[in-house]
Formats: sequence, C-alpha cells, structure tokens
Amino acid sequence: MSFLLIDGGRVWPGTPTGEGPQSFLIAGERIARAGPVNRGALDLLGVEYETIDASGCLIMPGLIDVHEHLLGGSGEQGFETQTPEIFLSELLSAGITTVVGCLGTDTTTKTMQGLLAKAKALKNQGLTSFVWSGGYNVPPVTLTGSIRTDMLFVDEIIGSGETAIADKRSTAPSLAELARLVKETYVAGTLSGKAGVTHFHVGEEPHGLADLRELLDNYGAKPEWLYPTHVERNESLMTEAVELTKRGVTVDVDTIEEDLAQWLRFFLNAGGDPGHLTASSDAAISSPQTLFRQIRSCVLDARFDRDVVLPLVTANPARVLKLSRKGRLEPGCDADLL
Repeated sequence: MSFLLIDGGRVWPGTPTGEGPQSFLIAGERIARAGPVNRGALDLLGVEYETIDASGCLIMPGLIDVHEHLLGGSGEQGFETQTPEIFLSELLSAGITTVVGCLGTDTTTKTMQGLLAKAKALKNQGLTSFVWSGGYNVPPVTLTGSIRTDMLFVDEIIGSGETAIADKRSTAPSLAELARLVKETYVAGTLSGKAGVTHFHVGEEPHGLADLRELLDNYGAKPEWLYPTHVERNESLMTEAVELTKRGVTVDVDTIEEDLAQWLRFFLNAGGDPGHLTASSDAAISSPQTLFRQIRSCVLDARFDRDVVLPLVTANPARVLKLSRKGRLEPGCDADLL
C-alpha cells in the first residue's frame, strides 16, 4: 500500500482539530488520518511516504458532477452537430473526481452499452464514475431489459434518467408511467443498496414541475426519490423548484449559461433549502470546466460564503446519490482531495 502525506493546507470544511493548517495521511485510496501526523512515528515504523506541501492552498473534497453527457451531445441540428466524447483530462482539470454519465435526446446512436463502456474506461483510469440508466424516453432504454436488473447487476448504474418531462422532446409519459418508473427505481435501489433516484430533465413547457407534485401528492412518491435538473430555465420554474425543496426534494441547476451566482441568489432569496440544491455541468456542448469556474466565481466574484457554495458539488450530491465516502474529508472517506 502506498502512503501520501499532504501537509500544511487550509481545509474546507474544517476538520475536528480546527480551521488552521492541517495534514492528511492517505493510505492507498482512503484518508487514514485528518489532523496532526507524527512523522517520527511513521519513520520509526518504517513507513515510506511521499509528501506534498500544501502551504497556502485550500484543500477541499473533489467535485461530484451528477450530470454529464460522457459520450458527447446528441446533435439535434443534424448528425454533423454531434459533439465528441469527454476525456479524463477534461474532468480532472475541472477538479471533478466523481462523475455520473447520462444519455439525453438521442438514445439511438448514443447507447447504454457505449455509455457504460465509457464509465468503465474512466473507472479504470482512476476516476469514480457512474451512469443513469435510460434517457429522455419512457419506457427507458436500458441495458438488461429493465431498470431493476440494470441496477442490481451493473455496479456503475445508480438510478434512472435523465427522464424528460415538460419538454417537446419527451415521449409525453403519463403520470402512471412516471410513477411506475420512479417506484421501480426506488425498489431497485433498496435491493442493490444504491441511490435509487430518478433524475428528471425538466424542459421549457409551462406545466414545469407539475408532474413531480402529482407524484408526491397522489402516487405515493417520496421526495428523496425525485431529482429534477435544469430548474434554472426561468424564474417561474425556479420558484416551483424552491417549493419542492421545502418538501424535501433535491433539485439541480446546470452551469451551461454560466449564471450560477444569479440563480443561487434567487434560490436563497426565495427561501430555498440550500441543503437540497446541487449544481452540474451538463457537459457535452460546453466543457466540464464550466462547473469549476462557476463555483469559483460564486465565491470570488459574487462573494458567496464557501459554506454555501461548495456543498453544491460535494456534500449535497454525495447525500443524494448515497455516496457515503464522498464529499467529505474524514478518516475512512475516499481520498478525493483538491
């Protein structure tokens, strides 16, 4: 097992030992210790370790991007407008250490087999990578014939999505069809120990999040089963999203338009629960870099507190996806440190 000592950085969030300069001892792929490290004891035990001097740096958990088109964009203006797949270097340079890939409009030339292969390739290169099973379609396009067997027998598949609602490109599913999908995904999650959430693409049609309210009110769905994205399209939709967070639903905003600070301020001013908000890149046409740049801009330019901004891409998505070793810098957690 290899050992790495990261020494002298300021840590977000602060470790139990305080907010000043900290040290992390990394054993293999996990954090073994957070706080003071006795180098003499390591030397006495004959432990060989590499040291990184993090003086002057902020140490934080790696970013979790819950929504990326890893195979590239669908090319909705013709075949020649498809965008290329996303590569490891693009993700790592954006500080993304955990990614969830998805299909979108095109589930014909972009396939679950191809998406899973891409996720496995990234995993082999050292990145934590998952996928949503399906796409805009209902019934969903799956790998094994059902969401349940996809989630039970394929490690990388953690839920269903991105299922399109309120969008002209959706398959106009009925509420009964949506309820069946959401409950099947939930049951698969309980059986496999995975998140079991349904990730919804929300379009621009005026009924917005009405389908999700119906699922909660009349079809027995629980708030933690639903995870809508693109809720920043307009103020009316964001207002609906704020109300859903008050009921326990976590909502996601994308950073394609590079207006995260604007929508974060609107969300908070409207009384949204910051613990039920995440941000994702929706990378395909845009770069994964937009996620990191927008998070940084919220802190440095818009002057939001780090404690408000950084959970959007660390602790909050880790909770939604039930990734217990992600999004935190504590002993036993994965050593995804930036």
